[in-house]
Amino acid sequence: MTSRYLVGRLAGLVVAVVTVSILAFLLMHAVPGGPFDETRSPLPPAAKANILRKYGLDQPLWVQYARYVWHALHGDFGIPYQSPTETVLALIARVWPVTLVLGAIVVSLSFTLGLTLGILGALRHSTWLDTLLTSLATLGMTVPNFVIAIWLIYIFSIRLRWLPTGGWGEARLLIMPAIAYSLQPLAVVARYTRVAVLEALAGDYVRTALAKGLHPAQVVVRHVLRNALIPIVTLLGPMIPDLFTGSIFIEFTFRIPGLGKFFVTSIFQRDYPLIMATVLLVAVLWSLTYLASDVLYVLIDPRVRLGARGR
Repeated sequence: MTSRYLVGRLAGLVVAVVTVSILAFLLMHAVPGGPFDETRSPLPPAAKANILRKYGLDQPLWVQYARYVWHALHGDFGIPYQSPTETVLALIARVWPVTLVLGAIVVSLSFTLGLTLGILGALRHSTWLDTLLTSLATLGMTVPNFVIAIWLIYIFSIRLRWLPTGGWGEARLLIMPAIAYSLQPLAVVARYTRVAVLEALAGDYVRTALAKGLHPAQVVVRHVLRNALIPIVTLLGPMIPDLFTGSIFIEFTFRIPGLGKFFVTSIFQRDYPLIMATVLLVAVLWSLTYLASDVLYVLIDPRVRLGARGR
């Protein structure tokens, strides 16, 4: 792991974030309509001109972008149009912790149970247990999470009356959202783990270790899992940013005041400052998780060398 590699990746992170910001800025202004579209909220011409001037929307796009970047570099990401009494950073600081709590629970459930079920399926390959786990994983990957959410509400809230239909602030309110949100990533992790463990079990080093008299459990823990974790780390990279930035379906269905819900409403309301801030947040998270994945490769398997992949 070299400092030159890390510096190069951080420079690439900056380039990626700048590119994403330019594309997002151009795309959101290219969409017909705007935050103060007269078809939705008719305004006198003078009033509309004053509002556009106040938010700098009367300037050319390159001037608007340059001004946005200048203010963003100084920690000012603007005022959200849908909540003009607070800044964008204040709104994100208020709603993102809600999404982070749910996302952390989902990540923990998905990877803990997904790894366990995938390993069990591989070790019991071609048995009834493997068939059952594979079928459940396929079901979890194909059924949308909002469908699962609706069924959970119907069973546990309407029929059994064990849990409230939604809300935030109590531990029991996290049960159904966590289950509905984690089933799909759990199924994906289980399938990837099963395939990775099966490939590792077929390796010559496993047969050699067993021939030397090592206990099968020792072989699995010391050799199989270490090699099987590399594709799982690859899967971890793109999954975490998605889980940590929220799901509109889950947050809307269970009335969770998280970042995902505000991001979707910002798109519909053309809330340019909040759209830009959320897009940049996702871009940074993606870049950092991919960098962390590369570092984890080396920690899991010392034979991997940073900067040598793909050669």
